[in-house]
Amino acid sequence: MSSPIPLPVERALVRLGQSISLARRRRHMSQQMLAERIGASVNTVRRMEDGFAGTALQHIARALHVFGELDQLNALLDTAQDSVGLALMDEQLPQRVRARRPAPGSGAF
Repeated sequence: MSSPIPLPVERALVRLGQSISLARRRRHMSQQMLAERIGASVNTVRRMEDGFAGTALQHIARALHVFGELDQLNALLDTAQDSVGLALMDEQLPQRVRARRPAPGSGAF
């Protein structure tokens, strides 16, 4: 048994589903047309648009691709913009960096 979905996650999935539905309708596509384009059933499209948490990520990614918005998925966790991750890495940086002495007998001066 899986743990319950946190409310903010559930809300985000519902918003994503609503956005997919809106993007589809703005392009004058039926659910059947989108289903065919992403290689899924109409029921899968309905559930995706309803924000169903069990929707396979591949269907969402394929829908984004159909809408020409796949770059949005690629930008979700841009590591160069991950302020928390970068701050945690910065905490691990040494205070000072010293030049290493050459090993004895290495011939370096």
